[in-house]
Amino acid sequence: MHYTLKEEIKNFSFILPALVIFSFFYILPFFYTFLLALHQGSGLSSLKFVGLENFRRLLSPAGVVILSGSMGSILVVAPLLRFWKERKAAPEGSRVKRIILRIVGIGSIGIGGVCIFYGFRAFSEIFSSSAWVIDREWWASVGRSFYITLWALTFQNFLAFALALCVDRAIRTGQIYRAIFFLLPVLSEIIIGLLVRSLLLPYPGVLPHFLERLGLESWIRDWLNDPRYALTTLAITHCWRGFGWGFVILLAGLQTIPQTLYEAARIDGANGWQRFIRITIPLMLPVIVLVVILTILGTVQVIGLPMVLTRGGPAGRTTVSVLRIYNELKNYHAGYASSQGIILGIILVTLSFTLLKISNKLKKI
Repeated sequence: MHYTLKEEIKNFSFILPALVIFSFFYILPFFYTFLLALHQGSGLSSLKFVGLENFRRLLSPAGVVILSGSMGSILVVAPLLRFWKERKAAPEGSRVKRIILRIVGIGSIGIGGVCIFYGFRAFSEIFSSSAWVIDREWWASVGRSFYITLWALTFQNFLAFALALCVDRAIRTGQIYRAIFFLLPVLSEIIIGLLVRSLLLPYPGVLPHFLERLGLESWIRDWLNDPRYALTTLAITHCWRGFGWGFVILLAGLQTIPQTLYEAARIDGANGWQRFIRITIPLMLPVIVLVVILTILGTVQVIGLPMVLTRGGPAGRTTVSVLRIYNELKNYHAGYASSQGIILGIILVTLSFTLLKISNKLKKI
């Protein structure tokens, strides 16, 4: 069924209010972040245009050249390929949608061309003595974020999967366990942080007092203020709070697997391990990839727990990437904080798409 342009505009007007609200609160701030990254200042006033200086400080001059060249190539090639396919295939979708996509494509080509031009112009900087000077403190904070993420991907998700497998067979009590395990993720990070802090502080912490009463004074540690234990304590606390999300998603995935498959495999002589490897894992693979992606996105962006538990200390040992961005904003360095947020977003998007590609490849095996 084909609509005239007037009918398409009329239909489009019904979603226009929602689109305006979405644009005001999401799309405009998204582009304003890129604009701020090209400036120095507080973000509200006294902005000074500095170009890509914030990215040069963050990534090194050579890193900016490589990033601008690769990003520019993607922004140019992707819409050109789409335009080429549209020429050979019949037009799909409404006319308004095609017009919007063409405008976006032309804008993407323009931005990509500027990036490529900058990359060629500054190519000689790769061979300078300061070509690879980076902000080591920022990348150290990113490393701490991924250290916590490693704990979440292993300990947290293995715990969630194990509990989901156990509860999957408990038909009568499954709803009770689901509510209990999902309680922690529902609670605020601030509440969990204050609770754990009251448990672990040397005085008047509950855990040290309990160990002292048991005569285990040698086990007492300053878990939140000792540089050897603070980051790991933060990681374990995050896992304890967040495993409920993965548990509920994995349990929902397990309950979609038909029991007839397990019964047929049992009749064919397959033991429990073989049923788990041959049936459960292949059918749960899309759900596992989803949980992994959500875990990475959620853990790298953690900020509430480190703010309450350690405030980034001791000596910055628990200052994660998003907390460092917050500190830059608090110090009126909105431009540099925006560039950090953009780089962190690029890292997360790249990881997410890579995992999705790997998942799609595994499905075809």
